[in-house]
Amino acid sequence: MILLTGFEPFGEDAVNPSWPAVLRARDILVSEGHSVEALELPCIFGGSVDVLLSAVADLQPDIVLSVGLAGGRERLSLERVAINCDDARIPDNKGQRPVDQEVVPGGPAAYFSTLPIKAALRNLQIEGIKGEVSQSAGTYVCNHVFYALMHSVAETGVRGGFLHVPYLPEQVSPGSKVPSMPLESMAAGIAVVARTAITTSVDAKLSAGAVH
Repeated sequence: MILLTGFEPFGEDAVNPSWPAVLRARDILVSEGHSVEALELPCIFGGSVDVLLSAVADLQPDIVLSVGLAGGRERLSLERVAINCDDARIPDNKGQRPVDQEVVPGGPAAYFSTLPIKAALRNLQIEGIKGEVSQSAGTYVCNHVFYALMHSVAETGVRGGFLHVPYLPEQVSPGSKVPSMPLESMAAGIAVVARTAITTSVDAKLSAGAVH
């Protein structure tokens, strides 16, 4: 079973495309016969993790793919690493703004995604959907959730990871150079990543690193 999660809106954005994209991806995957649940997370340090881990305990998924917004990026970003650091540039939806705090006190410095991100990237490219492997999920609530998820499933056999999506076209001012992506492309991409995780036990070996 697959658990997909998205986020509620945060900051100055009235919409967080991660949630409607997750709902659409769920529908696509369910129509193909897959067992999928979707969950909206609050954009809150601590509270988001409580909601996620409660669902993981209840649903016992085999795969967890969390999705969040990275406004300004132009591609679906398959996150490679979650770090044990909360450092908020803006307050969360509860007004919290942690600075240089550990997500899990005393936890490892980082966790790698256990989803086949290179194989997923290749499959996104085959489908004509813009994708990339990202080396940083930031230090806001997305990374907070990603790290806490990986810490909680580290010894369980559950595979997990995180995907960032761009803005929707309607979130970008006309004439703006800020990148965006249609909802259907986001949803199709999320479905590609989930399908790849189902069918791929050993990740592909291909270059998708960064010079800086």
